[in-house]
Formats: sequence, C-alpha cells, structure tokens
Amino acid sequence: MKTITPSVEEMTARLARFQDMKPYGKDFAESIGVPEDAFKALTADKVYTIMVPSDYEGRSKNAPIKSVRGAVVNIAECPPHNGPGLHVHEQTVENFFCISGTFDIIWGDDEENSLTLNPLDFISVPPGVARRFYNKSEEIGRLLVIIQPVGEEQKDRVAYAPAVAEQMRGAFGGEIVDKLLGVGFHFDAGQ
Repeated sequence: MKTITPSVEEMTARLARFQDMKPYGKDFAESIGVPEDAFKALTADKVYTIMVPSDYEGRSKNAPIKSVRGAVVNIAECPPHNGPGLHVHEQTVENFFCISGTFDIIWGDDEENSLTLNPLDFISVPPGVARRFYNKSEEIGRLLVIIQPVGEEQKDRVAYAPAVAEQMRGAFGGEIVDKLLGVGFHFDAGQ
C-alpha cells in the first residue's frame, strides 16, 4: 500500500487541544433560554466534545474534529459528588473510560445496580439501559465518553426519567421543563 503524508496544516485540522475547547453546556443552555444550572442537572457539569461524524445531529455537532460515521467522542467532567440525572440513550451505545476521579456507573429504572470505575477502567452500556454516572471522589473527575450510534442515523436520542422532570420543575419551574421539551429533550424513559 502506498502511504500518504498529510501536511502539518492538514493534521492541525484534525487536532483538538483540550486547552482550546469550550464545554457545550453554557452556550447551549443560553441558546435555548435555559439557566446553565438547569442544563447541568441533566448532563455532566462540563462536556467537551472532541469528535463527531460529519453528518451528526445534536448538541455535540460543533466538535472541532469531524470524522467518519459511528462515534462521538467527549470528555465529561464532574466536580466531586456530582453527575447527571437518570437517562437512557435509546439508539446508541455509551462507553465510559475513567481518566480521573472515581465514578459509580448506576443503572436500572430504580438505580438498583452500580459498578465503580477507577482511573483507566472502561465500561460499555448498551442502548435502552437507564443509567447515570456519579463522581464519588474528592477531585474533579473526567470520563472519556464514546457514543456509538447503532443504526444508520448519526444522532443520539436521550430520554430522562419522568422523576428528573419533576425534580427540574421543583428546582427551576415548569417553564424551564417546557423549554427543554420544546427543543427536543425527553422525559419519558421507561414508559
């Protein structure tokens, strides 16, 4: 096989430097008129999207690296004793590689199961499983999260448990939940 030698400029276009990345939470929350704290109740405190397929649809679509179909690569960052609400990725496999911190991966409609990830541990959660992750360490925890669409569609429908909507209503008001529903968030996991 004949090899190729990309230029430095071509390789630079395929480079994502962590120091230059901005988490999508604040900008996305502002764009839909939702307080950042409300958005953080649904996701990791900060999500840095590194790479997505060029035809990807969803809040990660502005990643610095566009790649072939089949994988979305993020870094999820959570302060101590923090993590997102119970949710389901309906059409994607969600893979977690613990970079730092110690995370419980919790699953089941009633959060009845859990395993702990220490640095360099990896777990793969299939589509349709209600899950959440929680940084139980005393340091900022980071997970490398690789999301793999199972079918032809390069998107990731995520549904949260109805109880998460009720918690959101209590903490932020019904109008915030309505805004989230209006931009495609779902609170129907398990139904």
